[in-house]
Amino acid sequence: MQHLAIIMDGNGRWAEEQGFSRIDGHRRGAVAVRLITTRVRELGIPYLTLFSFSTENWRRPDGEVAGLMDLLCTYCDEETPTLLEQGIRLNVIGGLRRFPQSTAAAVERAIKATAHCAGMTLNLALDYGGRDDILRAVRAVASRVKEGQLEIQDIDEALFGSFLSTAGMPDPDLLLRTSGEQRLSNFLLWQLSYSELLFIDRWWPDMTASDIDDAVGVYIGRKRRFGCTAQQMTPNP
Repeated sequence: MQHLAIIMDGNGRWAEEQGFSRIDGHRRGAVAVRLITTRVRELGIPYLTLFSFSTENWRRPDGEVAGLMDLLCTYCDEETPTLLEQGIRLNVIGGLRRFPQSTAAAVERAIKATAHCAGMTLNLALDYGGRDDILRAVRAVASRVKEGQLEIQDIDEALFGSFLSTAGMPDPDLLLRTSGEQRLSNFLLWQLSYSELLFIDRWWPDMTASDIDDAVGVYIGRKRRFGCTAQQMTPNP
């Protein structure tokens, strides 16, 4: 497996079930991020993408959004030493333009500090939406065509993919979503076209390293045919 993508669902519902505030659930979810990121690094998976804050999450109550901004700031400052120790490069897909200056600065500090790391890439999808990602790519391609830098007949899947936020990365082999919900929620819509999907009935804060091991085991047992026959395919890498 080269790329694992995760929709980290269920922080708020975990908190409500425990009698805590929703932001307490997000704090516990941040602990799970550390645990799962470490396990993915140990398994030698080069790319991990976490759906951290979507374009739709701005619709949440102002207090919860503010708490998430503070939590992200704290996470980046406190986790940078661990990322450096494990050789993990932090990257953002989506953008930081709409984030508070203090939060954006904390994320950018962590990105800069870990830029040389080559053990694994951790993508945080921030202010990210799959449709927005595709629209940005379309606009960029159209601009190149308009300026005469690109011919329409030269546009293929590989070229279009180079304008997406995940340019240069392999598409996810496996998408894992927690909490039992079974939808993509506008996440990596182009990139997930041939990914294996796994939905598990567990809140994100309850995730453990063994859950990742189990998910990888399920993936290995799947048959990915990409339109071919089973006899033509080799086992999942």
